[in-house]
Amino acid sequence: MSALTLREMTAKDCGPVAGIRVRGWQSAYRGLMPRSHLDAMTVADNFERLRERLLRGDGTVTDLVAEAGGRIVGWACHGPYREEDRRTADAELYAIYVDPGHYGTGIGGRLLAESVRRCTSAGHGRMFLWVLKENKGARRFYERAGFTADGAEEPFEVQGVAVPEVRYVRDLTG
Repeated sequence: MSALTLREMTAKDCGPVAGIRVRGWQSAYRGLMPRSHLDAMTVADNFERLRERLLRGDGTVTDLVAEAGGRIVGWACHGPYREEDRRTADAELYAIYVDPGHYGTGIGGRLLAESVRRCTSAGHGRMFLWVLKENKGARRFYERAGFTADGAEEPFEVQGVAVPEVRYVRDLTG
């Protein structure tokens, strides 16, 4: 793989990022969510949601892309932690996806490290994230990066199937 560049996402990146997000869900959540839900996901729907959010953003959410050889191969998104209807002083990793053809190449780790670095530099005391309880691979990934499950769980349901999430946290002050 050619050199990896991390940069902020632009509107022109929404198409490739939408494709990575859909393929990421279909790959990472296979066996954890109903297949019919994963199969129904479309790049077009994801593109519109990403583009609208990016264009009407207030500057508090950061979208990062990983680019190799002129091609987007990963995406991460972070911002203020959302606690019910309010934002707190802590940070939250909202999403991180790597094109399935690039799993295991370190792209996810680089995106996560950059998100952590930016949130630390911005003065956030902690960074939270939510991950599907049964997504053991993702949980190991976050644990290797210094995140720990803090005992909080949220119910999440897809087409009548329970797929609960657990919360992870990492201190950014040490």
